[in-house]
Amino acid sequence: MDGSKSLIQLVFSWSVQDVLNEDLYKDKVRKIQKTFPSVTHYRNSFIPPLIEETRADLCSSLMTVSLAPACEILYIEKSGDYKEPDDLIYDVGVNKMSDAENEKEVYVPENGDLLVLAEVRPKCIADLSWSSGLYKIALVQRKKRFEHEDYDEIQILSSKAIEEQDMQKRNERKTRFAVFLTNMKTHVRIWKALNLLGEGNMGIIKQVLQTDSTVVDNCAKCFIREKRSVDVSTLGAYIRSFDLNASQEEAVLTCICARECCHQNSVKLIWGPPGTGKTKTVGALLFAFFKRKCRTLTCAPTNVAVLEVTSQLLNLVIPELEYQTYGLGDIILFGNGEQMKISNRDDLLDVFLDCRAHILSDCFAPSCGWNYLVRLLICLLEDPGKLYYEYLEKQVNRKKDKNFKAREKGILGNEKLQNNGEKQDDVNAEESRNQNNNSSRRKLISQTLEESKKTWKEKSYCRKESRMKHSRKEDKVPLSQNHEIDGLTFEEFVNRIFNDCKDQIRMHVVIMYTHLPTSIISPRVVKMMIKFLEFLELLDSLLQAADEGLSHACSQPMDEINGIGFSKQSKLDEARKHCLQTLKLLHSKFTLPDISGKSKIKHFCLENARLIFCTASSSAKLYAEDMLRLSVEVLILDEAAQLKECESTILLQFPGVRHAILVGDECQLLAMVQSEASKKAGFGRSLFQRLAQLGHKKHLLNVQYRMHPSISLFPNVEFYGKQIIDAPLVKERSNGKCLLQGKMYGSYSFINVAYGHEEVDGGKGQKNVAEVAVVSEIIAKLFKESVLTKERLSIGVISPYNAQVSAIQEKLGKTLSRGSGIGFSVSVRSVDGFQGGEEDIVLISTVRRDLMGLAGFLSSPQGTNVALTRARYCLWIVGNGVTLSNSNSVWERLVIDAKTRGCFYNADEDESLAQAIVAALMEVDKPDQFPNVDSVLFENARWKK
Repeated sequence: MDGSKSLIQLVFSWSVQDVLNEDLYKDKVRKIQKTFPSVTHYRNSFIPPLIEETRADLCSSLMTVSLAPACEILYIEKSGDYKEPDDLIYDVGVNKMSDAENEKEVYVPENGDLLVLAEVRPKCIADLSWSSGLYKIALVQRKKRFEHEDYDEIQILSSKAIEEQDMQKRNERKTRFAVFLTNMKTHVRIWKALNLLGEGNMGIIKQVLQTDSTVVDNCAKCFIREKRSVDVSTLGAYIRSFDLNASQEEAVLTCICARECCHQNSVKLIWGPPGTGKTKTVGALLFAFFKRKCRTLTCAPTNVAVLEVTSQLLNLVIPELEYQTYGLGDIILFGNGEQMKISNRDDLLDVFLDCRAHILSDCFAPSCGWNYLVRLLICLLEDPGKLYYEYLEKQVNRKKDKNFKAREKGILGNEKLQNNGEKQDDVNAEESRNQNNNSSRRKLISQTLEESKKTWKEKSYCRKESRMKHSRKEDKVPLSQNHEIDGLTFEEFVNRIFNDCKDQIRMHVVIMYTHLPTSIISPRVVKMMIKFLEFLELLDSLLQAADEGLSHACSQPMDEINGIGFSKQSKLDEARKHCLQTLKLLHSKFTLPDISGKSKIKHFCLENARLIFCTASSSAKLYAEDMLRLSVEVLILDEAAQLKECESTILLQFPGVRHAILVGDECQLLAMVQSEASKKAGFGRSLFQRLAQLGHKKHLLNVQYRMHPSISLFPNVEFYGKQIIDAPLVKERSNGKCLLQGKMYGSYSFINVAYGHEEVDGGKGQKNVAEVAVVSEIIAKLFKESVLTKERLSIGVISPYNAQVSAIQEKLGKTLSRGSGIGFSVSVRSVDGFQGGEEDIVLISTVRRDLMGLAGFLSSPQGTNVALTRARYCLWIVGNGVTLSNSNSVWERLVIDAKTRGCFYNADEDESLAQAIVAALMEVDKPDQFPNVDSVLFENARWKK
């Protein structure tokens, strides 16, 4: 296959029939080997299955096109970049209005979306084909920056030229709708990364091609020396203070020592089974790199995993920072804020790049930022008369110039300088003066950062609201408040300038030492800033108590102040002198670079950061053509077993990377693959999994802290060869969260639902009403007991099928919402949704009553492992024992284990469960499944006796 052809061009060449043809690339997709003789062979092993996976992904979207989001096209115009035959680029206006019938959230196309252009809103695939048998698809290349009240404008690359008649008025053209199919970003980024192999940083790539696991052993020259150095260092003391167990500490120290080696690249694997403190270990490792100022890129396949590891690091770092927040500027969280739902994570906003750039933009502003304010305050303290003279000149000029308002920048013509003093809370300022310096500074930091984050969140929320409500609200705060103030006396002028500068500078100091990297703002500079703020507060407090104002205080020339005397004026003169001297020294040591615009500020922050966090796919943006080049030394890939190896090539080629640390567990969920052909070829296999299969050494975290021993027993034997130890904490744990009476509701049980009805629910998969009834009844009982005992309780319900998840959610209804106020929570999700999660009590609904189609979830050992390892106190498995015993899978062994351990129970042993099953079967009108009074269901029921 021609690698010089772009993936998008290839997709554009497909017809509908090509996309639906499962055999289109069948003869080109080959089994991906475990070893590779060359980089070329490595690259060519992944390209055919990537193309086939792209086709399968698109095929899946076409099969459900009637449910796809869509928007109405208002106009189509040729872009200035339009050029036949390949660059068929158009500007397209799309309606923001949602479908009134469905009342769905409005769909606004995003970069990378693949759209199909259609005459009508499609109800089936046939609606997409034109008379030629082809269909028109387009890739969204970018979204225009402006947001109109009624529509958005996007730029698309079309697969075919759009006829002139389709670029006319709405009622006269054929093309009316743009229908979402899939997002191509990740596919394209993988394609580009594969085709770059051999051109970029190949140090790690060549390392992972090796077949001999000994090549990745620790460097004999460096390891022992560095390990001894860490053991006796301050860093070693920090690591020991994190209360890591032996396996966690060994993993951290090994990776730290490997990083110090300059003789070879390295790839380390950290194997973290469920509940073994994988995230804590990664946090400790990142803390070590933070302390050593090691430029590190940390990635994960999902936003959830990225946020979790970022949060873990901050929990370790923040207590050790100087001035509460100095050093956070070295840490950056990078990504799409809406997809991350970052506005709900106040704990992460201080390191989120978009928020940081927004907050710092005020400091960098040339007409009201830090550099300007410092020069202004120096001038005010040194020669206020000169400043006042310039102000009077401006007043005269303003009267002569009708357009003065639009052109004036600077003293009292700037909105922030002019009005900010009025907006400040004088009460808070007065309170801070009455506290000691440390308390005052803590309050200032907290208030400033909270206000900054609040402003950014409000701005982000307004953007989202404009899309949700399809109308653009006017800003409540006018864009400009440059009303002029005439006739200020010298005293009024000086006081106004001083108060404005004081308040702005206080905020800028906190913002800068929080958000600027430490390589830009040194500890010495920060110390000087804090000292200056103390002098500034002293000067302000003396002025408040003085008989005369600031203008009088500043009337004496600086060279005449001798510091002798105890009068109010002498104290004022001395405070003014110290303030000015410190400010001048600070100005000579630190000025912000001349940077304007949030995009450049982002580049500046990224270039100077130490630790960067983002998803694996998003990392491609960090060295894209329109970004400044970055270089990192260490790559940490969390949840590495969930990332396809071909996708990890995006990361492994990152400029400068010499050491890679892969953290994961191949016994849990692996990457999702749509195409059966690609799945059989091993396209979903991760680099972590392949290296483990080749015998690459894994640092096993072997102590689990989550599950009651009776819960961890079976997974430990089945998936981990009895290598996992239960921590003393869980061994001593009682069944304190087990609120229900009876052995069935102990810490571990299999609840057999012998009777039930399984059915297929549209495209959502199978559901079983009897199991829905059992699960719902158990949760209702737990809710009742939780209310009575006032016991806080978190419950997880896991099912492999979306139809069952939806049915349980619907059945639970009000219980889900009523429980939140009393500390009773229920989360109902699929297995994928529970990866990495944990709850007090977990119920698993296996659904199946027959062996037809059992090759899905129930045959996946990784999915089973995830489901079985989410519970802390109690795990109750609800299923059909006979069906699972005949599955020839891990579930067969699980049922046998439950019976052997005396943990197997029939649902009809509980009267309320039996009645719930009967009611559920009657409701669906299945008399052939309904047991009568003489049936086995009732004969064995203890509650009948």
